[in-house]
Amino acid sequence: MSVIVVGAGPTGLMLAGDLAEAGVEVTVLEKRAEESNLTRAFALHARTLELFDMRGIADEIVGQGYQVPRVRATMGGREAVLDMHHPESRFKYVLTVQQARTEVLLQRRAERLGVRIQRGAEVTGLDQDEDGVTLTVRTGEGERTERATHVVGTDGAHSVVRAQLGVGFSGHSYDTHIILADVRLDQDLPRAVNPFMGSDGVALLPPYGDGWFRATVWDQTRQAVPLDHPVTPDELNESLGRITGGQLSVAETRWSTRFLSERRQADHYRVGRALLAGDAAHVHSPMGAMGMNTGIQDAANLAWKLVAVERGWAPPWLLDTYEDERHPVGRATLRLTDLILRMAVAPAPIRAIRPHVVPRLLRNRKVSDRVRRLMSGLGVRYDRPVQVADTVSVGQRVDDLPLVSDGERTRLYELADPTRFTLLDATEAGYPAEAAEPWADRVRALHVRAELSEGADVLLVRPDGYAAWSGERPSADQVRTALNEWTGSP
Repeated sequence: MSVIVVGAGPTGLMLAGDLAEAGVEVTVLEKRAEESNLTRAFALHARTLELFDMRGIADEIVGQGYQVPRVRATMGGREAVLDMHHPESRFKYVLTVQQARTEVLLQRRAERLGVRIQRGAEVTGLDQDEDGVTLTVRTGEGERTERATHVVGTDGAHSVVRAQLGVGFSGHSYDTHIILADVRLDQDLPRAVNPFMGSDGVALLPPYGDGWFRATVWDQTRQAVPLDHPVTPDELNESLGRITGGQLSVAETRWSTRFLSERRQADHYRVGRALLAGDAAHVHSPMGAMGMNTGIQDAANLAWKLVAVERGWAPPWLLDTYEDERHPVGRATLRLTDLILRMAVAPAPIRAIRPHVVPRLLRNRKVSDRVRRLMSGLGVRYDRPVQVADTVSVGQRVDDLPLVSDGERTRLYELADPTRFTLLDATEAGYPAEAAEPWADRVRALHVRAELSEGADVLLVRPDGYAAWSGERPSADQVRTALNEWTGSP
């Protein structure tokens, strides 16, 4: 029993680490012979940091990044502020950190858990049958085949796995090429993600905290410049100065590139024993800094379901819920980032009213909270699978609950296992935890003192941190029924 992950970016490395932690044999195939220094993504949102927290790696990456509490957009001489302080999370900010550092963190974890990463291995063919998937792989030593029970394509926007499966990638390319650069400015900016919306473009400038900023520049006057054309300091200064109305200029540049932004989503995330995640499943505008985060959250959703299938305890419907749950999230991400981009590069009539409408909208608590929760991932909720009982909070993100377990004060995310369900038993008698003992290989049962959700005193938490089932003084039989529904017979 084994899984092959195609692509060694953040999504693939997160997935591989989770599978390996559960004892599944994992191989990662990466086309690039060398580790890439390309660092398009620049931020980690709260939900991604919570998932890292459940794996014991959040504090390390937080120590390498810069905590940014708000988005401050400038347009037409006015400011619109979106507060990214998350009262429901331990991570009350956007963390700006280079993608390369996130990849290093996830790669170290994967390798520590025994993942085999093969670089310079290009997938050129894929065939599957009822028992598994066979890949044709080209390396510097020639061509060979690799066999696994499941394959996951995390190989980017130009995914070979997706192409081999014949899955459509619906959407379109935006007209304008985007400039990315790490810059030091002649001026200072507030501690915020700083978008500047001009008459013919937008410049997004989040700080790294060391005097450097990531510049993402969408300049409509530069849409005909070829992607392989080097970004010059003069070009960057001219674009940035014009878009910001002369407010900003670049003192130094240490890295720059161009890329074509697209808005596309795979028609399906699963075909038999092959699945898609990350940029292989969805690509969109960088506005909102949601791409890498959405991919990592794909991996967290998929990993435990693949573990269940590989270990033989998954209900027949479980793996189907990966597409059922994550495809709508990908679609919502595309819509939000597209809306942000269209607002940023709007036609003249919209630009005229934009400075008056956007600040007022973001001052509305309901509107700003909805946008904040969508961007951060904290607002994701999954529909209840029809095969399981409908109880309070099913499909909702579970807070990092304070707990007392074995006499020690702790919290849920410290005790959570990304490869097993967690059963929190806050009854005095402790019989629900006892009822779960036959499922110990897939359920961690804890007798705790805690206040659980909405009056429940027993809560079953999925490995990805969402509620699966809850009950108020349930019988032992009700507990066993819930475990059977979600995790099969003991």
